[in-house]
Amino acid sequence: MLNLALMSEANNETMILQDKIDGVLTLTINRPKQLNALNSSVIALLAEYVEAAQTATDVQVIVITGSGEKAFVAGADIVEFAGFSKDEGKDLAALGQATLFDRIERSGKPVIAAVNGFALGGGLELAMAAHIRVASTNAKLGLPEVSLGVIPGYGGTQRLAQLVGKGKAMEMVLTAGMISAEEALANGLVNMVVEQAELMDAVMGIAKKIKRNAPTALTAAINAILAGYTDGVDGYQVEIDEFGKCFGTDDFKEGTTAFIEKRHAKFPGK
Repeated sequence: MLNLALMSEANNETMILQDKIDGVLTLTINRPKQLNALNSSVIALLAEYVEAAQTATDVQVIVITGSGEKAFVAGADIVEFAGFSKDEGKDLAALGQATLFDRIERSGKPVIAAVNGFALGGGLELAMAAHIRVASTNAKLGLPEVSLGVIPGYGGTQRLAQLVGKGKAMEMVLTAGMISAEEALANGLVNMVVEQAELMDAVMGIAKKIKRNAPTALTAAINAILAGYTDGVDGYQVEIDEFGKCFGTDDFKEGTTAFIEKRHAKFPGK
C-alpha cells in the first residue's frame, strides 16, 4: 500500500488524500477552505504521488479530484506568488510544468480528472494535463489569468488550444470568462458530464474499462498519441516504434493467446 498522505507542518492539514481500491489510486486535493487552490506544497506533493504511482504494481489508473462539492481546483494560490519578480515568475512556470503538469500528461498510468465544481486557472490546467476529464454538471471551467495581469503558465495556452481549437482557446483566455460543463463538453474540453452525485461512479466506470486492457499497451498508446502533439516529433514513426515494442511484451503474448483460446486475458494487476 502506498503511503501517500503527508501532513502540512504549517497548518496540520492533510493537503492530499489518497485512496486505492482495485488498482485505482484516487488523489484528492484537500484544501476546501481555499477551494483547493494550488500552492507550491500541493504541486510538489501531487508530483511526488504521481511519480510514485508509476512504479507501483498495485496502481493501474490514477484519478485526481478536489475535496468538497464546490471546487476541483479554483486556481493557484495567488498570495504565494503575488510579489514575484520576472525571473521568479518564469521559474515558477517552468518548475510547475516540468514536475507536475507535464509529468501527469506523460504518465504511463492513465490519469482521469474528476472535475467536481470550479476548475479555474491552474485547476483547469491540471485537468487538461490528465488523459480524460469527467465533469459534474455544476462545474465551471476557465482561465482567468489575464484579469490578474498574467497569462496561464502551466501549459494552459497550449493544451486548451489542442483540445478546443485556436479560436475557442483565444476567446476563453482573452475574455477570462468561465464556461459551463455542458459548453465544455460541446467543445471537447471534457469527455463526459454527469450529476455531481454520480461523478465518482462515472469515473470509476471508465477506470474499470481501462483496467481490462494491457498495461504496456496503455503506456504505448499514451506515448503515441502525445507524440502527434510534440513539436519536431513524427507521431506516425512513434506509433510504428511503439507498435513494434508491443510484440516483445508478455502482455501481447497473453492478449493474443487469450483471444485465440476465446477467454478473457489475465494481464498483471487484474
